[in-house]
Amino acid sequence: MARCFDWWLKCNRLVFGCTFPAGVAGSGHPGSGAFPMSKRLLIVTNGYEGTWPAIRYGAWVAKTLTLPVTLLGVQEATDEQHPLEYLYGDAIQFLKEARLDYRLELIEGQTESVLRERTAKGDVQMLVVGPLGRPPLRRWMVGRSFRHIMAEVNLPILYVPVERLPLQKVLVCLGGLEYALAAEHLGVKLAVKNAARIVLLHVVQPIDLDYPETRKVLANLEHLIETDTLPGRSLRRALQEAQAAGLECDVRVRMGTPVQEILTEAKEGNYDLLCMGSAYSAHSLRHLYTPNVTAEVAESSPCPILTARFEAEAAV
Repeated sequence: MARCFDWWLKCNRLVFGCTFPAGVAGSGHPGSGAFPMSKRLLIVTNGYEGTWPAIRYGAWVAKTLTLPVTLLGVQEATDEQHPLEYLYGDAIQFLKEARLDYRLELIEGQTESVLRERTAKGDVQMLVVGPLGRPPLRRWMVGRSFRHIMAEVNLPILYVPVERLPLQKVLVCLGGLEYALAAEHLGVKLAVKNAARIVLLHVVQPIDLDYPETRKVLANLEHLIETDTLPGRSLRRALQEAQAAGLECDVRVRMGTPVQEILTEAKEGNYDLLCMGSAYSAHSLRHLYTPNVTAEVAESSPCPILTARFEAEAAV
């Protein structure tokens, strides 16, 4: 921890603020003074260069939604592979130049565990995170970090593998369940601020279950939004919200494996943001809309992904 304090003091010379050794935290913005007691956008880095797009994109989101920022640096035991101080210092300078209200925090540990505990404090509005640079063997043995983070963090999460700005086109994936509407709600907020176009996507899976609802969906693929089915009602509600916000909105229906169809649409449509729900809070049809869909899409997504549980809808 001594080395951590050494470079922390160096970093603090870049900002206008104070150092709090007990909590290893500081704050700064030229002329900002004290921060309001509102919830904050939490941007995290463990020093891996792949988190830099998340830092830049998170700063853009904070400015777009007028949110104060907490920049969390996690010093991991494998720090030698990608030393935290270099990227963290650059991030501080970037936030300073962006003239954002920001707070600095340093915590030792594994990022996945740190985020579970840190986000449970109740002062975070949204988490912004990128790839953490885990070795292939670890990913094979325990799975990708984003899967664990999504399972344990009960907040909207913005996963940024690559920076895509300006925001002009947003893809919202609706699985027919209400949890997807929470992500759509947040996506609309960002789209409104940027006059972006929204496309609503529903993927119909080729399943063998012979239910009346299933037969009705399969028989009405071309005009699914007009049907009195679960996905039809979900599409109408999302379309109404987007149109009420003054946004241009289209509807797409594809048939096939959800992960493959979502990725195909995302790549062919050249989208700047992908919004997906998290099924960890869903209680019906869970076996058809598993959390793995969002996690698997994130592994190959050509753009940032915004995911949110249904409980988070009213929080933003």
